[in-house]
Amino acid sequence: MTERFSAREAIALAGDDFRELPVPMREFKPDGPLSWQGYDDSRRRALTRTGEDESVVCGTAVIGSTRAVLIAFEFGFLGGSLGERTGDRVEAAYTHARAHRLPVVSLVATGGSRMQEGMLALTQLQRVARQSALAREAGLPQIAVLRDPTTGGGWATLGAGADVTLALPGAQVGFAGSRVRPSDADPAAYTAEAQMAAGAVDAVVREEELRETLALWLTLLTAPAAEAEGEVEGEVEVEVESEAASGGEVEPVPPPAALGAPGLPATGWDAVRHARSPERPRAAAYLDAYFSRRAAISGDRCGGSDDGMLCGFGSGPAGRTVAYAAQCGTATRPAGYRTAARLIRLAGRLGFPVLTLVDTPGAANDAQAERQGAGSAIADLFAAVATARTPVTTLVIGEGGSGGALALAAPGNTWATPDSYFSVIAPELAAAILKRPASEVRDTADQLRIRPQDLVELGVIRGIVEHAGR
Repeated sequence: MTERFSAREAIALAGDDFRELPVPMREFKPDGPLSWQGYDDSRRRALTRTGEDESVVCGTAVIGSTRAVLIAFEFGFLGGSLGERTGDRVEAAYTHARAHRLPVVSLVATGGSRMQEGMLALTQLQRVARQSALAREAGLPQIAVLRDPTTGGGWATLGAGADVTLALPGAQVGFAGSRVRPSDADPAAYTAEAQMAAGAVDAVVREEELRETLALWLTLLTAPAAEAEGEVEGEVEVEVESEAASGGEVEPVPPPAALGAPGLPATGWDAVRHARSPERPRAAAYLDAYFSRRAAISGDRCGGSDDGMLCGFGSGPAGRTVAYAAQCGTATRPAGYRTAARLIRLAGRLGFPVLTLVDTPGAANDAQAERQGAGSAIADLFAAVATARTPVTTLVIGEGGSGGALALAAPGNTWATPDSYFSVIAPELAAAILKRPASEVRDTADQLRIRPQDLVELGVIRGIVEHAGR
């Protein structure tokens, strides 16, 4: 179990210059809406114990160089539970965030809704969800930090509903609290680490690294969208107006230079050999070369994650923020496609261009992948790219295997390195389908016209990215 910080200790852990927001004032019935005997006495005892008069403390603080609205739960006050007063304060905090164009950081530690207020407490979740949705529509980033414990409606709204969800190590995280789970439930399933493995948490962050991590995320997600200044060599020529709240135009992304790539392949099979070579650079090398710093999201929010798909935001050329989704040379799993779709839609809401790196032999085709909805996951990514609200630029850096690769590629704005290929199907599989012997695989590769120069001639890609330094 992680250490349980008070609300103000958590605030001090995250940022500086905390300024508490005014508390909304209205009349409440004695002992609450249900006239629950002893409720007011319980509140008074909680005040004496914690120094707080409600389960949440709201204000603004500076995290790194960014001022943000903070919503910090006090678990010592009636288990950090949500009641009408909690809803008032959370709503006021979100209203302030929208009025001042500030990101929202929630430091969550809650046991759920307050029983002493009955259904009126439970309906606060709808109220909180609406405020989160309004912030999303306004293009304001929302980051959640899951403390111990984060359960019930607080997890299902502010926690799981954030754009980026971080968690402290060992924190209890789950919709079901410890007292309402099945008696034989495995407690290890209700942890921050388990939620990350299940694709519901982006990162588990140690407390001593929390401030730096939050500062990086806020810097990346609040950077203003660059205004397009016309065509830049090697960039997309079409300027796309962002529908994000900034109202400005978003500059397209220049594709990264090839890293030590060989010359153009003489044959289709040469292209395949170059793309499959263990010596060629992989996605991480391109991302490290392109971004001065970056932060990753993880998981599809549907129960899975895929280490073969790297997604996140980075500080790219001229310091502007660019979102990225990059395949790592493995067969992409359904969770990878869903994570990439999540990334592209988030980038659109916040007004950032997207860079995608294609490198996969194809979509995972085992029975588990089918059970996990491979077809629908790929369809969702096709739709996310097709309807992207900001420019998407694609670079094929290795294998481009069939629809599993094409789903990540930007129509009309895909480039390739010399050590890559893109094919309707792998040459070996094409030969098998055509009932050709293995000896004809190389000829089949030529017939498929999968070399980078073939793809340019066919109009499938825009061009070939030169070696770095040329």
